[in-house]
Parts: sequence; C-alpha cells; structure tokens
Amino acid sequence: MKALVFALGSGFVFGTGLWVSGMANPKKVLGFLDITGKWDASLLLVMAAAVAITLVGFRVVLRNPKPVLEETFELPQKKDIDLPLIAGSAVFGIGWGIAGYCPGPAITALAALSTESIVFVAAMIAGGLLHRFALAPRDG
Repeated sequence: MKALVFALGSGFVFGTGLWVSGMANPKKVLGFLDITGKWDASLLLVMAAAVAITLVGFRVVLRNPKPVLEETFELPQKKDIDLPLIAGSAVFGIGWGIAGYCPGPAITALAALSTESIVFVAAMIAGGLLHRFALAPRDG
C-alpha cells in the first residue's frame, strides 16, 4: 500500500510539473520541433532542468544500500544498442513530432478531455497491447 501511495504521489508531482511547464500542451512541443518557423526553446529549458535534477537525484538515491520500499535497486542491465531500441526510438520520435504528445504529457492532458489526447492515449494503449500480445517475444 505504501508503494502505491508513493507511486501516485510521484505521478501527481510529475503531472503537475508538466502542466506548470506547459508541456501537456502539444502546441508547445510542436513549437519546439519547428526549428524553421517560430521556434519555442522553452522545452529545451524544461528538459535541461529535468536532466539536472535527475542526475543529482540518482547520485543521492544510489548512495543508499537499498531503496526505501524494495529490497534491491532495479537498474537496467542491457547496454546493447539493437534494432528494437532504434526502431522504438524512431516510432516514439515520429509519434511525438506528429501529435505533439509523448506518453506522460498525453496522460496528463486527459484532464482537459480533449479529443486529441483521448485518441492519442487510446492509440498508445492499443499499441502497447498489440506489442504485448502479438509482437513481444514469448518466453519458453
């Protein structure tokens, strides 16, 4: 139960940050991606702040022998750059460029009940389910 409370709290802080920074607005993101038009550099500042906070936060947290709510840290073990990583990154970037949403801001934007955010999140869920049940490698 404690883990659920922390997860919900983290999601609330993340979503609030997206709203405050304007990143839940796809026009803001598309303005950043439009380098030949009226370029909006504010997303660059938001990303730089997020990376700086993450770098400091990880250094502090990983000094602990174990996480607060778990027995061990679960850090990625895979270091290879392979075709699924490149393809997934490309699909993510293309979708972000077309829609102006990535998963976090899209879920946050659902609060506005806009048709575009609802369609994006529905497509995102459908893509995740397609991958899980039809495309993901089977263990066995």
